[in-house]
Amino acid sequence: PRLPNEPLIFVEVALVDEISDSITPLLDESAAPSDIQRATTAIFYSISNTQTGLRGVSFGDSLIKHVVETLQQEFPRLRTFATLSPIPGLRAWLGKNAGAMIERLDERRRNELGRAVGVDSPQAVHLLDAADKAQSLDEGSPVRQMLLQCAAHYLARALVDGKPVDPVARFHLGNGARVERLNWAGDPSAKGHKQSYGMMVNYLYDLKRIDKHRSLLAEGKVAASREIESLSAFR
Repeated sequence: PRLPNEPLIFVEVALVDEISDSITPLLDESAAPSDIQRATTAIFYSISNTQTGLRGVSFGDSLIKHVVETLQQEFPRLRTFATLSPIPGLRAWLGKNAGAMIERLDERRRNELGRAVGVDSPQAVHLLDAADKAQSLDEGSPVRQMLLQCAAHYLARALVDGKPVDPVARFHLGNGARVERLNWAGDPSAKGHKQSYGMMVNYLYDLKRIDKHRSLLAEGKVAASREIESLSAFR
């Protein structure tokens, strides 16, 4: 049936001065209002389908292009368009692939990880147990670095039939974005920890490269920043 004048999708956008690394301030209704006329960056942090019967139908390409064009007309200072997105499949994927990820480490890194988790030869169970305490890991922790590398590998290299395993990655990468940056503790909520140990990711929409990024994905390759490429290669 037709749905005249009913919204099919809600896109929630924050207008800020840099790419956001945490969902908390974006959801803080008590925060002082910023001068959106001076904003240079649009952050898409929620895309919701309002009609259950349309789940699985992709409006991504036309939707995001339309939103970007509308925003550019209303706020001409905007130069950067990115998301702050969850990584819903990471924890389940790592539960099955932690051992293989440890095997990618060289001897020095494996020894560092072993010392961090209190064993001589770290195995999948040791990494996963330590990951449960992700929120308490400091910046220099080998476990934290390992989890970031696993997340980058998951987003940039974990493909099935040439498509990203992660559903959110599949949506944005399929619509021409690239994996830009991982954000440690981007979502400190219980749900964020359950999905991805609290990590979130930015997908960047560079309008001049959308077609190029789509072509790469058609070849089974994911467009990613140098930082993500380096992390995903365990360099």
